[in-house]
Amino acid sequence: MDFDPETISYGELLHVFFVSHNAAIPSMSRQYASVIFHHDEEQRKAAEEAKRAMEARYGLPVFTEIRPFAGFTRAEDYHQKYYLRNDTILVSALMSIYPDATEFADSTAVARVNGYLGGEGTPDDLSRDLPGLGLPEEAQKRLRLVVDRMSR
Repeated sequence: MDFDPETISYGELLHVFFVSHNAAIPSMSRQYASVIFHHDEEQRKAAEEAKRAMEARYGLPVFTEIRPFAGFTRAEDYHQKYYLRNDTILVSALMSIYPDATEFADSTAVARVNGYLGGEGTPDDLSRDLPGLGLPEEAQKRLRLVVDRMSR
């Protein structure tokens, strides 16, 4: 993940990481392990501090590993855009726009739709974003319906 420290701090990013999953449950396999990769000593220390804070907050061990970044490996296609993969109307519409798996996975529009389906964003946010997503009318209606239902 790339992040812009002008938009979100590393500490805020760590917070989102820890509240987005239950790191107190050990992974059943390496593929699903909870890991934070750091790029420097400052990030390593911040990650360790965030891990200790989560352990203290919940009174449970946290099974997140903290390791130096050594390179990026893209997840398999079936792991890309989890929430979107469960909506056949929207995934079909976006796959017709981005038929190449890498373009699909790297698309900002696809990421935004996946985020909305994951409960991130309000109907007002969607109204602002929708014109730039390139969705056909049927898919726009579907996304509005889903976001409206989630906001209730």
